Formats: sequence, structure tokens, C-alpha cells
Amino acid sequence: MKIVACVRQTPDTETIVKIADNKTSIKTDDIKYIIGPYDEYSLEAAVQIKDEAKGEVTVLSMGPNRVPETLRACLARGADSAVHISTGDEEIDDALIVASALAAQVKKMGQVDVVFTSTKGSDSDRGAVSPMLAELLGLPYLGLVSEIQVADGKFECKRQVEGGIVESFTVSTPAVLCLEQGVRGQARYPSLMQIMKAKKKKIDTVDFASLGVDAALNKVEIETLEYPPERPPGRIIDGDSLDAKLDELVRLLKEEAKVL
Repeated sequence: MKIVACVRQTPDTETIVKIADNKTSIKTDDIKYIIGPYDEYSLEAAVQIKDEAKGEVTVLSMGPNRVPETLRACLARGADSAVHISTGDEEIDDALIVASALAAQVKKMGQVDVVFTSTKGSDSDRGAVSPMLAELLGLPYLGLVSEIQVADGKFECKRQVEGGIVESFTVSTPAVLCLEQGVRGQARYPSLMQIMKAKKKKIDTVDFASLGVDAALNKVEIETLEYPPERPPGRIIDGDSLDAKLDELVRLLKEEAKVL
């Protein structure tokens, strides 16, 4: 079974993000980048299923020159090969352009049984690339997959919808499956030996321009980035007794917060 796991390089979730002077991007000088936290789970599922179905996993990512560092982390976690769609020094974040480039590269890879994606990027929080990718590949798509097993060359999937209802599906290959966090448990951490071996593996680089993706596909532009408004400081309620403090709290909730 040939599995492609699409991953995204994102800023570490503990990074303090600073807006650049142009007000449409962030400063990248001191940012630590990691495998997207949601992508860790889809990669873990891919590696587990590879072992069960005696397959191979190729990780695929698009982005600037720093992306190979993240791809090596994926190789250390069990992926067999990696492909970097390089955008040079440029950041391309438009979902349709990214999906188009990923689709063009997947088509070049020959017979692929399944493409795994995650629900969204931790930085953009859009979740738009996965369904676009499936449409561009002309493949069946199932999103929000919370459980996945392989049986007779097909995928037995479950997902939870509103009201706690659990839907069950049998998905034939090839297909694009968008996986939830924890779909196959916690993501593994590589050993030192696995990290060292990953450093010696070759990463295939594909120039974004060579894929023939029309830059005019970009229909969405960021107008401005703004910091969230500062939260007002908390208040300490004074009183001679606990009952007095509770009475004052109830008064504030009624008269000021107006939630009672």
C-alpha cells in the first residue's frame, strides 16, 4: 500500500508570534518551526497502517527552504521517503494554490492508494486544503475521521458528527482521508538512532514553478493582521466574610456582567 501523508510546517505553538511591519505577515527571524500538531496524528496513522499493510509512506510538504528540517523529523518518525515542493524564499499560503501544487505532485507519483491529511493547520486554522486536494485529484474524500482500520485493501472509518452520532464508512482506494487528532493514539517520539538515520536520508526537492500551478489562482489576500485586544485585569472582591463576598459577586454578575 502506497501512502502519501501531507504535512505542514508551522510555528511552534509556544512561539510568541510578532506581526511584521507590513501588517500582513509575521516575523520569522526567531521562530522555531515544527511538524504541524494536527499533522503529527495523520503521520502516526500513516506509519502504523504502513506496518500493518506492509506498505510505504511518503511525506509531502510545500513551503520555503526551511521545510526539509520538518521533513527529516517525519522521516525519523517512520516515514520512508519525503518530497519537498520548494517555494524558495517565498511563503505561499493560499489554500487553492497549495492544494493545486500538492495534487500536481501526487499525480506525478504514480499509483497512490491513499492520501492522508489533517483537519487543519495550527497556524491558519482554515481546513480548506484537504477537500480541495481531493477534488483536484478526482478522488473520494472523507473528513473528520476519528477511527481508521484496514480490511481487505479498504479502509473502515468512523467519524463523530453533531449529537454524538457516530457514522461508519467503508472507503475504497484510492482516496483522500482527513484524519482527526488522536485517530491512532498519541504521535510517537523518535529515538536518537532514528533521528541520526533520518539525517542521512535523501529528500526529493521539486521546484514549485515546475508544477505549472497558475499563481492567478490566488483569490484570497490578507489585508491586515492585528493582535487580539488586551484582556482587562481581574478583580479581587473584598468583604468582611465569605457571605459578603458572595453577595458582591452576585451583584457584579447581575449589574455589570449581566449574566444573571
